[in-house]
Amino acid sequence: MKPIILDFPKIQDPRGNLTFLQYPDQIPFEIQRTFWTYDVPGGEVRGGHAYKTQKEIIIALSGSFDVVITNLDGTTEKYSLNRSYYGLYLPAKTWRHIENFSTNSLALHISSESFSVDNYIRDFEELKDS
Repeated sequence: MKPIILDFPKIQDPRGNLTFLQYPDQIPFEIQRTFWTYDVPGGEVRGGHAYKTQKEIIIALSGSFDVVITNLDGTTEKYSLNRSYYGLYLPAKTWRHIENFSTNSLALHISSESFSVDNYIRDFEELKDS
């Protein structure tokens, strides 16, 4: 499976909009962990790895940033996230980094697995060989 953009429900209301997520309707896996990245200094890059088995969804809750996917053949695909009602689904073994963070951006990461340092692939050549 390749990375895809997921559209989440958007309930519009004059008092403010609401978006929600629940398994299995919007999330294709049971959520085991969530974390968020924020206060990323200008010019910094996050990520630069893949996961062996973990699937992930990344959502820009505030601001914007780009998720850059590097395919096994070395080509790249850029996904600009800037709306809180859609997210980028990343299957396991997807090499990614996140860049171009706007001021006050907030990225929510929803994961299919609990944290394990052993689940990370931090060498692109290792990913290509897996």
